[in-house]
Amino acid sequence: MMKIYKLENDVDSIIFDIDSTLYTNKEYAFEQIDCQIREFAKERNCSVEEARKKVADFRIDWAKEHNNQKISLGNLLTFFGIPIEKSIEWRKSLLEPKIFLHKDEKLIEILKILEKNYKLICVTNNPILPARKTLEALEISSFFNNIIGLDTCYKSKPAKEPFLKACELLDTVPSRCVSVGDRYDMDISLPLLLGMSAILVDGVEDVYKLPNLMHNK
Repeated sequence: MMKIYKLENDVDSIIFDIDSTLYTNKEYAFEQIDCQIREFAKERNCSVEEARKKVADFRIDWAKEHNNQKISLGNLLTFFGIPIEKSIEWRKSLLEPKIFLHKDEKLIEILKILEKNYKLICVTNNPILPARKTLEALEISSFFNNIIGLDTCYKSKPAKEPFLKACELLDTVPSRCVSVGDRYDMDISLPLLLGMSAILVDGVEDVYKLPNLMHNK
């Protein structure tokens, strides 16, 4: 369910997460995580089931030790000796969004409305290449001149650097941005600390509602 955490009247820019925000596809959401876990299994010479358990157990322990916060897979894998650079290469070679995603006519119309009044950018924990492929599969790539990816700052959300880089490219300040994403710990909590507005969505169906929401703020 959509939740507005903060929405100021003078917002001039929208920072979108991509995956499970600009589309809703459970199969692709699963594959993005699992393809990396399968590579991790090869790296560790263990079964995929063992690798999945290692990741799941780490997430549980992390949440217990960090006030139920979630951790991105890229950051998680660094604790197992897999650097961000290797995660980037895995994702570049393994992710093929066009297998799962297709043109979203309604989203195209929504972005046409939003771009009239707001500057748009994407901030994602995927590298730029698969992120751009995702936008192309949805046929919305032309709305986003810039993507801040994992290989832009080599920092995975919820780091501040990707969001601040987005502000720099948009030529704006955090207080005039709204962050829109599907995960509180990755897309909402840090932007709020930076002074941004923030909207938690439950997939693209909520993104369809943004023009009315922004108009009525």
